[in-house]
Amino acid sequence: MVTVKRAKKSEMAQAADSIAEAAHHVGQAVSQKLDQVGSAASAELDKAKAAALKKRDQVMKKFEALMKKAEARVAKARADAEKSVRAAMRKGDQKVQAAQKKLASLQVAAERKAKAAAKKVEREAAALRKAAQKKLAAAKKAVKAPAKKAPAKKAAAKKAPAKKAARKTASAAA
Repeated sequence: MVTVKRAKKSEMAQAADSIAEAAHHVGQAVSQKLDQVGSAASAELDKAKAAALKKRDQVMKKFEALMKKAEARVAKARADAEKSVRAAMRKGDQKVQAAQKKLASLQVAAERKAKAAAKKVEREAAALRKAAQKKLAAAKKAVKAPAKKAPAKKAAAKKAPAKKAARKTASAAA
C-alpha cells in the first residue's frame, strides 16, 4: 500500500481553524439566541395583543350594556310620556264632555224657565184681556143705562185689581 504523506499544518493554522470553528459555533449560538429572543418577544407581543383585544372586547360589552340600558330608559320615558299625554287628553275630553252636558242641562233649564215665563205672561195677558173686556162691557152698560153713581163705584173698584195685575206683570218681566 501506498501511503500518502500529508503535510502537517502548523500550529498557527490549526489555531486559526479552531478559532474559525469556534467563531462558527458562537455565530450559531448567537443566531439561536436571537431566534429565541425574537420568538419570546413575538410571544410576549402576541400575549399583549391578546390582552388588549380582550380588554377591548370587555369595554365593548360594557358599552353595549350601557347603550341597551340607555335605550331601555329612553323607551320607558317615551312610553311614560305617551301614557301621560293620553291621560291628559282623556281628562280634557272628560272635561269637555262634562261642560257640554252642563251646557245642555242649562239650556234645557233655561228653555223650561222661558216657557214657564211665557205661559205666565200669557195667563196674565188673558187675565188683563178679561179685565179689559169686563171694563169695556161695564162702560158700555154705563153708557146705555142711565147715569147712576153706584155702578160707577163698582167700575172704580174693579180698576184696582187690574192695576195690581199690571204691576205684577211689570215686576215679573223685570
